[in-house]
Amino acid sequence: MDNKYLTGKSAVITGSGRGIGRGIALALARRGCNVAVNYARRREAAEETAAAIEALGSRAVVVKANMAEEGDVRRLVETAADSFDGVDIFVGNAASGVLKPVLEITPKHWAWSLDVNARSILIGVQAAAPFMQAKSWGRVLSVTSIGSRRVLAEYSAVGVSKAAIEAVTRYLAVELAPHGIIANCISPGVVLTDALDFFPSKEEIIANAQQRTPAGRLVTPEDVGELAAWLCSDAASMIVGQTIEIDGGYTLLA
Repeated sequence: MDNKYLTGKSAVITGSGRGIGRGIALALARRGCNVAVNYARRREAAEETAAAIEALGSRAVVVKANMAEEGDVRRLVETAADSFDGVDIFVGNAASGVLKPVLEITPKHWAWSLDVNARSILIGVQAAAPFMQAKSWGRVLSVTSIGSRRVLAEYSAVGVSKAAIEAVTRYLAVELAPHGIIANCISPGVVLTDALDFFPSKEEIIANAQQRTPAGRLVTPEDVGELAAWLCSDAASMIVGQTIEIDGGYTLLA
């Protein structure tokens, strides 16, 4: 397979200034894909990611957009389409939420977690789909987690949003596949990014994962990026509506 198989394609990746989103952005850029780098607060990180994309020979545009706001999500897609003459790949990676026991979750906490993590994917794909349909080719990837299926401490609202991500991706997959647009979820294990800083039990989470991962190491953003890039290839075109685990075997024992 040609290593530049995404040349001429363009991607919108939400929350792509750092962490897993950055890993996916660089992996796609390495295959020739242009990338709209989205951030909400840390512009410097997004600019660094954009510079790294351009160093790989692809084009980048940096877009500040709040994934909790419908108008911002649509503007992100429109900006990418204007910059790159369309959108071929949409990656829903942005994640936020309130870490509290379920009985302490307020309607505001609930709405924020669902809007940023799940609703943004629906809106983003609705905005990007016409560009993909025009070419009879497209890819939708969403990033979920083990918390969609298992109960993690103080992860209630986020866990529900991750389950919603997997459900909406399945529905998108069935409706979009006839148009040549393939949708799938990626479910990483414990990945060492600064997102873990928000967990009170961060050190315990890392230690447990390191001990219980058969592969002997934790997943990296680069690992996730490589999987995402492959799922965007034509070689993966018959994988439709699936949630792909990439965790070094962690969930087999967790």
